[in-house]
Order: sequence, then C-alpha cells, then structure tokens
Amino acid sequence: MILPGQIVEGVVTGIQPYGAFVYIDENTNGLIHISELSDSFVRDIHQYVQVGDRVRLKVIDVDQDHHQLRLSLKAARQQTLRRQKKQARMVKLPKSTHGFSSLAKKLPEWINQAKKENQHD
Repeated sequence: MILPGQIVEGVVTGIQPYGAFVYIDENTNGLIHISELSDSFVRDIHQYVQVGDRVRLKVIDVDQDHHQLRLSLKAARQQTLRRQKKQARMVKLPKSTHGFSSLAKKLPEWINQAKKENQHD
C-alpha cells in the first residue's frame, strides 16, 4: 500500500499542459502537476520530463478508490538533496595519532615570536 510521503519510481506515460502522467505499477498511476515539477516557473514541462523517463517521485496524496497518486518531482529532489547534504556533513576524518601534540610543541615558539614582535611595536 502506497502512503503519502513515500518515494516511488515510475515511468512518464503522457504529458499535458497541466502536468505529466506516471505509471507506477499495474494497479497505480499518478499525476505530477506542473506546480510540482520545480520551485521555479515551468514554461515547458518537456524541459523537466519526457514520455518514457523513469522518475523518482514523492507521494503527496493517495486516492485509494481510484488507485491514483498526486506526485511531486521537486519534493523528491529536495529530499534527496537533504540526504546528500547530511551525508556530506558526516565526513569521517582519518584517525590521528598525533592529536594536539604538534600544536603543543609549536606553542612556545609562537609565544616567543609574538613577544618579539610586540617588543618592536
């Protein structure tokens, strides 16, 4: 059972001025309204999808009686971008055996250098 909020894959089967029709499975079809293709103005739907394109979409609403979905291309892309940004933030650094010892060794040298510079000012 498909629920709102899920990410689904489908194939674009038709394009109209108001949106694109998508085949999800033998029992389910959906519509990507033109307003759900992009955050910016969509002049031509064909710039975003073509008949035959395989697309990842977020389910906005489900009509269980008619097995039809309201779908969003832009919401699925935003969710993917958020996941990629989160993964990028979680970069693992290589373990260091030195820790702060390098800084501790250099600190007295830097302090002396700063004192000399302050004496000349």
